Amino acid sequence: MALQGASNSMNAAAQRSGQTNETGDVRNLYLKLYAGEVMSAFQTKNIMMNYCRVRTIKKGKSAQFIMTGQYRNAEYHTPGNEIMPDVIAANAERVVSVDDLLIAAQFIPNIDEAMQHFDIRSVYTQESGYALAKAADQNILRMAVKAALTTNKQRASFMVQDYDSWNDEDFTANVTYAASFANSKKAAYFMEGLIEAKRVLESAGAPLEDLVCVMATDQFYSLFKTTSNSEDITALTMFNRDVGGSGSVKDIDLPTIAGIPVVRTPHLGALGASAWTGSLWSTANPAISTGSAPLASSVGSGRASIYNLPSSYSGVVDDGSNIGAVGGLDGTAGVDFENESLTVRALVMHKDAVATVKLMDLSVESEYQIERQGTLIVSRYAMGHNILRPAMAVALMAPAA
Repeated sequence: MALQGASNSMNAAAQRSGQTNETGDVRNLYLKLYAGEVMSAFQTKNIMMNYCRVRTIKKGKSAQFIMTGQYRNAEYHTPGNEIMPDVIAANAERVVSVDDLLIAAQFIPNIDEAMQHFDIRSVYTQESGYALAKAADQNILRMAVKAALTTNKQRASFMVQDYDSWNDEDFTANVTYAASFANSKKAAYFMEGLIEAKRVLESAGAPLEDLVCVMATDQFYSLFKTTSNSEDITALTMFNRDVGGSGSVKDIDLPTIAGIPVVRTPHLGALGASAWTGSLWSTANPAISTGSAPLASSVGSGRASIYNLPSSYSGVVDDGSNIGAVGGLDGTAGVDFENESLTVRALVMHKDAVATVKLMDLSVESEYQIERQGTLIVSRYAMGHNILRPAMAVALMAPAA
């Protein structure tokens, strides 16, 4: 027996606010709202995407970046002589492959939504955006740290995906700005270290207008703790407007140091009372990436270990351990990337240090599942990262304990 008449003069025209232009799916606009919220949350939480070279592809599994060599020879011309260039610039490529599809999913039961007197979707939105942003930030930071630790040709062969040996590759050395853990927390030491990092990059020819300092959150706030650090307030010269400083001690605001924008991230590590703890890799040899890793080649991209740090090894001169930056050569010494990574408190970098390739940008799919009486909502993207120019990243280092 029908409980509702198909046509009745008493029926009201229901205002279906989820429809587009009064037709189609009655939930269509609700999904679009959710998608917009996820994208907003992603952009709010994501830090590193603005500080790397990004390329979007429509098809394929990787993108190629052409590396052009140095061609800087100049000489005075003798009148009457024929000009015949006899120097050839060396070129190479850098390949950036796409990881597997990264997802964040929620299932929302109908019964729960019916009983809720609060908006749970906004919570799910923030969590989805943060989950995707955290994974992207951590992977870009891993590549940025690996780029900074790539100070010579042999290191590049271990660190760079599909490394194509290139004679014109530039390298830069890192900066140890404090000799003790106690001094590593002090503003005066950190500022001098950042100035030295800028000098290193400028000497390497890095464009200064695109530099950024990516600092661990704990390290950032420790700079303001003059009492705990046994440091005089006058050491905070970066705030002194009489010498061109900016920011505010009162507001814990530090927009730039030495003309370089400062951004902070909680993903580099944590600063304790007596030791620094890294958070990008677990303690193993090789150092394994924390969190979810891409899939093995048998089921996915084959990039399961791409964000890991290589195992320790001894330098080999014939493999390029002495071809690189002064202060970054290894000779025959042992190299332990894991221990080196634990000394990184901040990075001064140009966006050419790391490349990102996007195959599928952030999107949201929704499906109402009758058999489960609820809605499955999946936020997703597919992208990958690789070192582009290792010389464009300099790490600020200090003892971990």
